[in-house]
Amino acid sequence: MSPSADRLILAATALWLVASPLPSFAQPPASGAATSPARLTAAERDAALSSIQAELQRTYVFPEQRAALVERLERERKAGRYTVDSPAEFAERVSADLTEASKDRHLYLVNDAARYAAAKAPRARETETDAYWRQRALREHHGLTELRVLPGNVRYLKVSGFHWVQDETGTAYDDALRFLKDGDAIIIDLRDNGGGAHAAVRYLVSHFLDGDVPLLTFVSGSKPPEQSRTLEHLPAGRLMGKPLYVLINPRVASAAEEFAYHVQQLKLGELIGTRTAGAANNNALVPVAPCFVLSVSRGHPVHAVSQTNWEGVGIAPDVETPPEQALEVAQSRALKKLLANPGLTPALRSGYAWAQTTVEAGLHPVSVPARALKPLAGRFGPNEVSWRDGALWLRRGGRPAARLTPLTAEGLFSVEGHESLRARLTGKALELLWSDAPEPAVFARD
Repeated sequence: MSPSADRLILAATALWLVASPLPSFAQPPASGAATSPARLTAAERDAALSSIQAELQRTYVFPEQRAALVERLERERKAGRYTVDSPAEFAERVSADLTEASKDRHLYLVNDAARYAAAKAPRARETETDAYWRQRALREHHGLTELRVLPGNVRYLKVSGFHWVQDETGTAYDDALRFLKDGDAIIIDLRDNGGGAHAAVRYLVSHFLDGDVPLLTFVSGSKPPEQSRTLEHLPAGRLMGKPLYVLINPRVASAAEEFAYHVQQLKLGELIGTRTAGAANNNALVPVAPCFVLSVSRGHPVHAVSQTNWEGVGIAPDVETPPEQALEVAQSRALKKLLANPGLTPALRSGYAWAQTTVEAGLHPVSVPARALKPLAGRFGPNEVSWRDGALWLRRGGRPAARLTPLTAEGLFSVEGHESLRARLTGKALELLWSDAPEPAVFARD
């Protein structure tokens, strides 16, 4: 398989890794009635362990670790740890020991009779499996699940998974990237993205680099190394030169980590959040009788810049912040960078500053006591500010009342439902400020 095809950082069948020792995956429905046995016999347990040990000894990506992994399973077998008759519990215990011994998140055992049957006869189920993953990609819009215009024309893209359907996913990316291209800065949200296809990562990252730039070299045993490089032709064009921020957290893994790693190593932008999972190896799915599938790492990527990867260590953010605040922190940093550009027009500068006030208020909420707010209520020409439900409310003429939320401790308020309107209450007057107006409209207290 060439690097431009559906080579996966996570799994050969586009399954998503979750950042936990024992991942669970969605799976195509079985064409038959394959089910796991209710109970494992001692002979079946021993045969399964022998198969797993043989596979590790033969193909595990790091030869120097093979003996220790085999020895760990053998020691636990003799100690009676695997003497259970539940297939699910057996798989859970084996997975926990393999993960602990290797620190490899792509090395685990799952109890899944349908997947076992598919792995035993992949050609028979190839069409059905491809159809399943295509349908899943379509229902999740190829992992491109949210596009937003944030204040200050900062464009946001949520990538929930790196799906890849040949001749279809690229079109979805083209549309999304044209949307991003019109932004002044770009935020790509990878939080909770467990991975997927290298082909999708390659397609996305190519938009932020020149063509034919080396990315990764895939190394797998005695096979010739395969190199992946950025694409030359991109229908949406390139997005180089715009401030780029990528949001990460501990549930970012595998192929999603690959994108974050490119951003950091190739200095394309900033990573905002917390360290990622640390799952870089390439794995294969191996059937193990009577009902198991072993995910075993058989290769690893080598990055063109670092000459290593993120396996076992994850990717540290450039700006560490709680993941739930990562978006607001990225917005703040984007707006500050945009405001620092020399030669901004007054309109752009005003727009960025307006957006920055909103973002900073979200990051650092202002608390104003009720005793300071209540006296601000009153009539101001055709406008009325009232106090109810623990907040100030603004009614402009005959319009419905809108809640006022403090943006600063100096009497500046947002107006609920109106991003382009703010109110300033001084005690003596009400000022209505519009984002595109050079001066506020001032109304004296009646």
